[in-house]
Amino acid sequence: MAKKKKVRVDMRKNRSKPPRPRQWTRDFQDHGFTEEATTGQERVRAKGDLSRRRTIIQDEKGTVAEAGQEPAEMPSVDELTSLPGRVLRVHRLFSVVQTADGQQYRCAVRRLLRTLATHERNIVTTGDRVWIRPDRCPLSAICYPPDATPDSGQRTADSGALEGWIERIEPRHGLLTRASRGREHVQVANVDQVVFVMSLVEPELKPHLIDRYLASAAQGGIRPILCLNKADLIEPARYQPLIGMYHQLGILTLLTSAADGTGIARLREHLHDRETVFTGQSGVGKSSLLNAIQPGLGLRVSEVSDVNQKGRHTTTAAELIELDFGGWVVDTPGVRQFQLWDLLPEEIEGFFVEFRPFVPLCGYPDCTHTHEDRCAVKRAVARRQISISRYTSYLGMFAGEGG
Repeated sequence: MAKKKKVRVDMRKNRSKPPRPRQWTRDFQDHGFTEEATTGQERVRAKGDLSRRRTIIQDEKGTVAEAGQEPAEMPSVDELTSLPGRVLRVHRLFSVVQTADGQQYRCAVRRLLRTLATHERNIVTTGDRVWIRPDRCPLSAICYPPDATPDSGQRTADSGALEGWIERIEPRHGLLTRASRGREHVQVANVDQVVFVMSLVEPELKPHLIDRYLASAAQGGIRPILCLNKADLIEPARYQPLIGMYHQLGILTLLTSAADGTGIARLREHLHDRETVFTGQSGVGKSSLLNAIQPGLGLRVSEVSDVNQKGRHTTTAAELIELDFGGWVVDTPGVRQFQLWDLLPEEIEGFFVEFRPFVPLCGYPDCTHTHEDRCAVKRAVARRQISISRYTSYLGMFAGEGG
């Protein structure tokens, strides 16, 4: 039996800093401020800095470790009344969790987990391994009494679906994450590899976006596969230099087409018995490729706009799908911009493997490879030993530009 202990954890701040008073200059000119008023408004502690802490019971595995941030403390669970499961998809306030016996539960997140201090946009994401407490009454009614005994076999009267509460999230590995509105958006967790789907046309190929995707894969500890889709619409010979460059960097690069079947068999081989996430811009053909890999999935697809060459969102939520030939895939919604999360500028050179032989030769130990006059990396770019396209991507990422 796991040893348990009491720990103090940070909760989300229950106050936000108040906005600056409006028309401050006009009020000062009209009325002025007396010393008494200024003294009366002073506080020992700023109102906007109030925070909360709480004591929880935790076992030895009580953390959700994530790249680049402090682990979130997880409470312990009663394994006699709880079930382990995997999050298949997340819909706003509810998640669909599948347990080992194949049953699917519509689960809400325990309030304690929702209030833990974290940089994430959502505490639960697709692919999470969780513990759930089955509920014997509808979640929509919020009728679960604190001291009730859960009944895992009883279905709710209103929807006919099994329901429950997510009590705990197990430690994660293999993350695909990005920045979204100043917070971390973990798109999927616990995967082995990621397939970055890029279209050669409609929309046009963006090499700098490929490099951002590759950096995110390295950051999350997952194997990248570059999939150049819609190969039936172009002459493949035009892109052989690009394909050769990424092959030299050790990135598996495939030419595919869902329309005529190019590369589908080879892509299917790399998905066998692996857990894979498909990601890319809207309209590049992620869902079409999955429909071709496993006929019968019936994922929704749509055409690219003729006006702006941008895809329309058809996949609205990341979903974990089991493959008939073995393995799992996650189909994710398309993104318009891809910003790396929690990455310091000086860490970026580590994601460009071709820089490594030249970095020790730079004239300065803290060389940023941007403006220095004795930079070996810049000399290698001038000699075409490093791709100009890749170096341009480095400069954009170093400057914090969005992709």
